[in-house]
Amino acid sequence: MTQEKLGMILGSVAKKMHADFEQSRNFNHNGEAGASREALIREFFSGYLPSHVEAVHSAEIVASGGQVSPQCDIVLIDRGTPPFTTLNGYRIIPNECVYGVVEVKTKLDKAQLVDACEKIAKVRRLGKVAYRPVPGLIPRSTSAYGKNFNFFPTSGMIVAFDSLNLETIGNHLMDWCGGRDPIEWPDSVWVLGKGHLQWTDPENGNLNRSPLPGSSLMQVDAVPGQDILLPMALHLNIHFSDAWMHPLDLVPYSGATPLGFAVKKWSF
Repeated sequence: MTQEKLGMILGSVAKKMHADFEQSRNFNHNGEAGASREALIREFFSGYLPSHVEAVHSAEIVASGGQVSPQCDIVLIDRGTPPFTTLNGYRIIPNECVYGVVEVKTKLDKAQLVDACEKIAKVRRLGKVAYRPVPGLIPRSTSAYGKNFNFFPTSGMIVAFDSLNLETIGNHLMDWCGGRDPIEWPDSVWVLGKGHLQWTDPENGNLNRSPLPGSSLMQVDAVPGQDILLPMALHLNIHFSDAWMHPLDLVPYSGATPLGFAVKKWSF
């Protein structure tokens, strides 16, 4: 009964999101419409992410080596992330604090899918090395994409308000992923009113939160009247409930920038 009630509630939320999306079509400026649609998704994510994960929009991600990501629609970060800069809602975020990125599309077609996949792959290539060691701490790691990481690797999701036929999107996604390492693949694709695409475990066929070598892509159609929000809420909980990070070390971000001039020293 509780599960059915949650599904009904989220079905109502989906209808409101569709209504707000239709209202955003009346905006004359494409930037305003895009920001409004991103805000709808960010607001939903904020309600179902674990408390230590925050969803922010209009952000760039920087690595300690100087690399910069493309502008990301939504970035999922640790709540302890220092605000490098916040100007009119725009943020620059150190990559070590990033748990995931979300690309939001109005209508997903092949070109939009490729654009989102390329952005996710580029973010994943940014280094995560500026952590401060904690003496005595048992080394922690995360297993994903067929590898072990000494940090929480950045996830990548694509969310769309509409799309081509979902099977067609699945074909385009398989074409893009073919020949690439799973670390570059998006973790999932979600289309309101239609369903979602997710990777299956190569051994047991169950849905995985992230792809593995040998994974198959599964198309899951939305339940009529419920939409995709219940499975997406569960996916957010499963994917980010164990998100973690070592203490951030800002020293590598200072690079060769002078920190001052030593002019005198006192000694006993």
